[in-house]
Amino acid sequence: MKVLGIESSCDETAVAIYASAGGLLAHKVHSQTALHAPWGGVVPELASRDHVRKLPQLTRELLAETGLTGADLDGVAYTAGPGLAGALLVGVGFGRSLAYAWGLPAVAVHHLEGHLLAPLLEADPPSFPYLALLVSGGHTLLIDVAALGCYQVLGESLDDAAGEAFDKTAKLLGLPYPGGAELARLALTGRDGVFKFPRPMLDRPGLDFSFSGLKTAAVVALRNCDGSEQTRADLAQGFEAAIVDTLVAKTLRALSQTGRRTLVIAGGVGANRRLRDQLRLKAAERGVKVHYPRAEFCTDNAAMIALAGHARLVAGETSDLSIEARARWSVADLVPPAKS
Repeated sequence: MKVLGIESSCDETAVAIYASAGGLLAHKVHSQTALHAPWGGVVPELASRDHVRKLPQLTRELLAETGLTGADLDGVAYTAGPGLAGALLVGVGFGRSLAYAWGLPAVAVHHLEGHLLAPLLEADPPSFPYLALLVSGGHTLLIDVAALGCYQVLGESLDDAAGEAFDKTAKLLGLPYPGGAELARLALTGRDGVFKFPRPMLDRPGLDFSFSGLKTAAVVALRNCDGSEQTRADLAQGFEAAIVDTLVAKTLRALSQTGRRTLVIAGGVGANRRLRDQLRLKAAERGVKVHYPRAEFCTDNAAMIALAGHARLVAGETSDLSIEARARWSVADLVPPAKS
């Protein structure tokens, strides 16, 4: 089975083809970073219009690269949520229309399920069950993954996601958009311990997160410092350390509670080097194996959507002809395919 995957939930336009034989055949991603940079954040209307322009072009290029046509495909998978409503509708409408025109089954995919399954694209994929730390600009979640469609949310951010806190603090530091990766780069030259930020919610039981207060602490600290390049780097280092320490501590707590021996790190912030290094070290001490997708599959992409859609189509799941996008959609609402 060969499945075309389509991703347009936010500010990346992406297409990919995943096959039962051969795995990921090809994928393409168009980033809208340059489009949104002048505004310091994603502008939904601009994002939607750019998806309209880029999706047909990327799909033609993908088919040409693989030497395939619609007649060679066996299904279409598209991101139906969560995300920006207008951006999602572009991908849903495009994907559902292609499937109808080509006479193929289609399946609506949950964006976060794509992230949870993204490590399965690698040469050494994890096996079910596992614990997943999913950290991105919009989500910070600890999820127990028992099988395809069997997800239990153990903890989540009660306010800002970790990636959102990174981006907002980077903007305060005058770093270019998108700021999370820029803050991590600046932190490399920062001195340890100059700024000591709180580790929110570690003094109470549970697995939920809260990063809005940490962001406020960064605002106060920046207001009371000299603003030199070294001071900005010191602040970035302290801020990154606080978020990473919090994520690591809660993840280790979740591993203890679930008894899982496999950990998956997914989402855009999952590419953070400090986070990966600390979790790899701490997990190894507990005999836990860590898996994460390569950097290009941490951020939004269609490879993970094609993979997730392929798994559900193989199990017999299909979506009807309706064009429906869900801006809000809890991953806990997903269920396994009927035949899995």
